[in-house]
Amino acid sequence: MNFITSRKEALDILENYIEKDISNYTAQRNFDFGPQNRKNISCLSPYITHRLISEYEVAKKTLSKYPYQKVEKFIQEIFWRVYWKGWLELRPKVWTDFVEDTKNIENTNVYEKAINGETNIDCFDDWVKELKENNYLHNHTRMWFASIWIFTLKLPWQKGAEFFLRELYDGDAASNTLSWRWVAGIQTKGKNYIAQNWNINKFTNNKYEDLKLNENPQPIIDQRDYKISPLSACNNETASDRLVFFENELDFQFFNTNNYKKIYCILLANEERQIKLGSKVLEYKKNLIKNQIQNSDLKIEFIEGNKFIELSSNEKNFDIIYPSVGENMSFLKRIMKKNNLMINYLIRDEDKYCWQFSNKGYFNFKSNIPKILSQFKLN
Repeated sequence: MNFITSRKEALDILENYIEKDISNYTAQRNFDFGPQNRKNISCLSPYITHRLISEYEVAKKTLSKYPYQKVEKFIQEIFWRVYWKGWLELRPKVWTDFVEDTKNIENTNVYEKAINGETNIDCFDDWVKELKENNYLHNHTRMWFASIWIFTLKLPWQKGAEFFLRELYDGDAASNTLSWRWVAGIQTKGKNYIAQNWNINKFTNNKYEDLKLNENPQPIIDQRDYKISPLSACNNETASDRLVFFENELDFQFFNTNNYKKIYCILLANEERQIKLGSKVLEYKKNLIKNQIQNSDLKIEFIEGNKFIELSSNEKNFDIIYPSVGENMSFLKRIMKKNNLMINYLIRDEDKYCWQFSNKGYFNFKSNIPKILSQFKLN
């Protein structure tokens, strides 16, 4: 599988998928036919994760071709990403606790075998190899993988979520962390996801037989309770002549950029990250940024986190495109305290509107999708 790095190509892939393959999505989306045959799914997630294209753009282009009823399942799956982001925004301590947990869990021999694909569970070992080669897995496969990791190999879900973030091109703090919690039975308390031999067989076209899996596990118990916090203040009005954005908000021209004297794009090096990324993932992010800068009429300086720390020791006021709860936001909070920064966050109107519906479960959010589509004229 080859993932591109330009916005134009990402839009071409989206258009091609809408024109040729989206009609099969509902019936075939759960099948994993292997990395060489992905026509049953869009494979847009690496581009959406970095906001090379946005969820709202995908919805609008899809609904310009089809009525909502014909592509409802596809639109709902796209909006899962928005929902997860909003859920984590309202409960940011889930992210900080996850990061702390990973630091406090020791790596075992079973863990080392798992991340090297040496478990003697054929499907799992194949998926590890595929993940490392392609930096991508089918969504259904990610669920099976996480379930086997947690319930058959009996490894901590936090280390599995960390492994995915390290290897996936579309690794996202919200979608990844909360999906692993969901499989474990923590996100929806008492309801875990169980990988079963018949299900894996059915949706891989009988590729794997006689798997020895734990098919009767109890959900993981986590007594921590997370109260809803108010969303971060974002007024969307320019307050500085310096603009900053991170690699997970690359479509930065969703608002007026004309009045900035300096524009910086930050990619954190591993030394500045709490969850370290694989070299291929960091290189992919770097190429995404370079491509965006090359194709922009704006003068943008590409810097690492340590350079921004240096800049912010003298300049205290920045407009920053809101990076969402996760690695980039954690970095900002650390240096805000250290350098006494005044940060003015800029956020998409769509995000701010949608996240209010993430206060409960996805079924509540889903019922508001037609309202969201109407509010922003996406249909």
